[in-house]
Amino acid sequence: MNTPGETPSGRRAAVVYNPIKVDVDKLRASVAAAESAAGWAGTVWLSTTETDAGQRATRTAIEQGASVVLAAGGDGTVRAVAEALRDTGVALAIVPSGTGNLLARNLQLPLASLDAAVEIAFGGVDRAIDLGVAVLTDTDGEKAEHVFLVMAGLGLDAQMIANTSADLKKQVGWLAYVDAGMRVLPKSKPFRIRYSLEGRTDRPAHVSTILVANCGVLPGNIQFLPDALVDDGILDIAVLQPKGVLGWLTIWRRVTWENGVLRRSAVGRRIIAQSESNNERVMTTLRGSRIRIVLEHPQEFEIDGDEFGPVRAVSLRADPGALTVRMPAPASPSA
Repeated sequence: MNTPGETPSGRRAAVVYNPIKVDVDKLRASVAAAESAAGWAGTVWLSTTETDAGQRATRTAIEQGASVVLAAGGDGTVRAVAEALRDTGVALAIVPSGTGNLLARNLQLPLASLDAAVEIAFGGVDRAIDLGVAVLTDTDGEKAEHVFLVMAGLGLDAQMIANTSADLKKQVGWLAYVDAGMRVLPKSKPFRIRYSLEGRTDRPAHVSTILVANCGVLPGNIQFLPDALVDDGILDIAVLQPKGVLGWLTIWRRVTWENGVLRRSAVGRRIIAQSESNNERVMTTLRGSRIRIVLEHPQEFEIDGDEFGPVRAVSLRADPGALTVRMPAPASPSA
C-alpha cells in the first residue's frame, strides 16, 4: 500500500454498473476510499444501458487501460462483463448486487459487504477460471454464441425462469423461482433429445430438464452438482428424468440431503452409494469438456438465470482458464 504523498501507481480500475441494481453513491464512496488507499489512478465509470448489458462498456474500459473491471449488478451484468473480458487477462472483480449472485457464491466471495468486495478489487490476487461457451441454434436456424459462468439449462428449468415474476423477485429474491416452479411443473411435459458427449455417437433420451454446469452451487447454498469445479476444464451435466411428484421429491432429496449433508461424512457417502441406482433413474450425471444436444421440438433455454428463448439445438463446451477473477489475498501469517 502507498503511503500518503506517494504518486498513484498508474494502475486503473473501471466500474461497469447496473444503475437499477446498485446504490451508485455508496459504490462511488467505497471505490474512492479503496482507490486512494491503494494509490491507483482515477477509476473509469461506465453504466449499463437497455442496449448494452455490459459487453460494450467493458470493451471501453479495456481500451482505457483498466487492469481490473468491477462488475456491479446482478448475474446478467457479471456475465456480460465476463464475456467481454474473455481471454484478455484483465481481471473481473465482482460486486454482488442481484438476487442470485451465482458466481460469487461459488467462489465464496463476500455477498453482504460492499466495502469488502471493493477492497478485493484493489488488493486481491488473480485466479484463472473456466468459462462455459454455448452456441445456440434458434427456431429460424440462426446461431449465436454466449458464455456462461455457472449453469445453462434446457426444459423445465428454463421454463421456470421464463415464468418468474419480476415484481416477486424484487420482493423475495431467489424464492420467486420456487413460485414459478410450482406454476410450471403441473404443465411440464418430458421431451425427446439426442445428445453427444465428447463427439461420440448420439444417444437418445426422454427428459424434463438438462443442466450443464461450470460450477454447481445454487442460491440457498444448494449443492446441486457438488463435484463441479470452476477450474477443471470440465462441464458437469445433470439429465433429469423424473416421473411424477415422487421423482421430483427424489431429486430434491438428493440435492439437499445427500449432496448437502450425507456427502460430508464417510458413513453418509456409503449411504449415497447404496441408493445410487434409484437416484440414477431420475437424475443422471455426466462429465465432459463438450456436449451437443439436438431437440425433437424447440425448448426454452436459459443461461445463468436469464432466458434466451426456444432453441432447436445447442452445443456447449468448457473454455479452460479463459477468465481472470480477482480473489481475496491470502491472510498474512500471524506474527
